[in-house]
Amino acid sequence: MRLVIATCSVDYDGRLTAHLPLATRLLLVKADGSVLVHSDGGSYKPLNWMSPPCAMAEVAPDETEAAEGVTTVWVVQHAKSEDRLRVKIHEVHHDSAHELGVDPGLVKDGVEAHLQKLLAEHITTLGEGWTLTRREYMTPIGPVDILCKDGRGGTVAIEIKRRGDIDGVEQLTRYLELMNRDPHLAPVTGVFAAQVIKPQARTLAEDRGIRCVVLDYDELKGVDNSEHRLF
Repeated sequence: MRLVIATCSVDYDGRLTAHLPLATRLLLVKADGSVLVHSDGGSYKPLNWMSPPCAMAEVAPDETEAAEGVTTVWVVQHAKSEDRLRVKIHEVHHDSAHELGVDPGLVKDGVEAHLQKLLAEHITTLGEGWTLTRREYMTPIGPVDILCKDGRGGTVAIEIKRRGDIDGVEQLTRYLELMNRDPHLAPVTGVFAAQVIKPQARTLAEDRGIRCVVLDYDELKGVDNSEHRLF
């Protein structure tokens, strides 16, 4: 990765046009060919960028640009469109390159697969006498996250989300409609489980007879948050 801090202006031409007036900015040139222009604000989002496939060339400024104080120009051309990024550099304050190597990618803690595994291991969180039938119970329209039996022996289908919204309720509803046609499973009730459940999703679920459960990830992991307790 190449990092350049420079006083520059930037013009983007293509499906739209955009202009960044002269200012000091961070320019990133990544190994995949992408070029990103950042300011010292705006969180992670660049002010402008060119995604690969693209090619960058450093060229001399024309007479007008040189008269304005431009010392070099980056021309970044997209390979599959007419989109072009033109970075006019007046002064370079820092220029370095770093080999970062292969990145293993982001490993998220608390994703749906982790929640599913933990809830399956602690299925009695949902009630005394509950037992696990299996995880990823396959139906003709997709897998149900957890299939289990409640304390009375009834079949329960559980859909797990990190954030529970209406789409998740609709998904579980489709599973329940299909599974209740199977005489070996019916009657099947539903549990919609998530770390956070939006009010609209809860209202829809409860209207359809689906139980909503908010999952405490740390509690499922067995983490004792004693520092947050009075006793």
